[in-house]
Amino acid sequence: IARLQALPSGNLQKLVDTVVQEVFELTGYDRAMAYKFHDDDHGEVISEITKPGLEPYLGLHYPATDIPQAARFLFMKNKVRMICDCHAKPMKVFQDGKLALDLTLCGSTLRAPHSCHLQYMENMDSIASLVMAVVINEGEDEDDSSAVERQQQQQQQQPKRKRLWGLVVCHNTTPRFVPFPLRYACEFLMQVFAIHVNKEFELENQIQEKNILRTQTLLCDMLMRDAPLGIVTQSPNIMDLVKCDGAALLYNNKFWRLGLTPTEAQMRDIVVWLAEYHMDSTGLSTDSLYDAGFPGALSLGDAVCGMAAVRITSKDMLFWFRTHTAAEVRWGGAK
Repeated sequence: IARLQALPSGNLQKLVDTVVQEVFELTGYDRAMAYKFHDDDHGEVISEITKPGLEPYLGLHYPATDIPQAARFLFMKNKVRMICDCHAKPMKVFQDGKLALDLTLCGSTLRAPHSCHLQYMENMDSIASLVMAVVINEGEDEDDSSAVERQQQQQQQQPKRKRLWGLVVCHNTTPRFVPFPLRYACEFLMQVFAIHVNKEFELENQIQEKNILRTQTLLCDMLMRDAPLGIVTQSPNIMDLVKCDGAALLYNNKFWRLGLTPTEAQMRDIVVWLAEYHMDSTGLSTDSLYDAGFPGALSLGDAVCGMAAVRITSKDMLFWFRTHTAAEVRWGGAK
């Protein structure tokens, strides 16, 4: 905990690497790794330490189905889960017939793991495991969480909702039992780690908000002094306002494009589509033009996927574009 507290702020990866190192040394497992959930619920190994001779998992992605929602719900209730030996036979538990309600073992460390998970462990050459949940405040690392919304929440003194940010996972190639005091220490370490993760996201949001406000001020000054062309021809420009790969301005029926954007002909098709299907709104924001129903989405190729469009007037618009999230991802289990 002292090592975590001594780390300088502003480096989340260093924080994650440090907690993985601490868990590796504390528990004595053959492998320790940090597993982060992405927005679409798939997971990625973002930090790892192993004993010599083990296959590395660092950088591998795993589909959301590997840890379904039911399992994530259990991690929110029981934040440390230990499997001593995946080959051990489970013991049956019989409930007294006099009990009026069924007992649940969701919060019990004695609950037997699912047979599918045991087979999954065996396929990974892992006989024993220790899994610790990292639970943070809802929305701390989301870009669309504004300062106003967070301030209103604080003023109303509403308790922040929690969510499962990721897992710290330990594997062992032989059976291994961790006594309760050590498991309790690991759970406390995860609580401290989660607090620091929250602080990192809060700092990142504050820096981002300051940059956005500064850019907004400069762009507004340009609009006051010049025609709207200044926000695409000068620096900073509209690409500095939103995290994007390209942007465009439609002004007086002409396009000014920056970065990766559709062609002018494709953009005119987008404008026609917006006028037909989204005329009543002030704009549109979508992660996928294809999912949003744009007929020409496939012709855009890999260069453009998501788009945000805002109307300045009835005929003038601003556009921001994003490419696909990743061109290539290493999936766990793929050969």
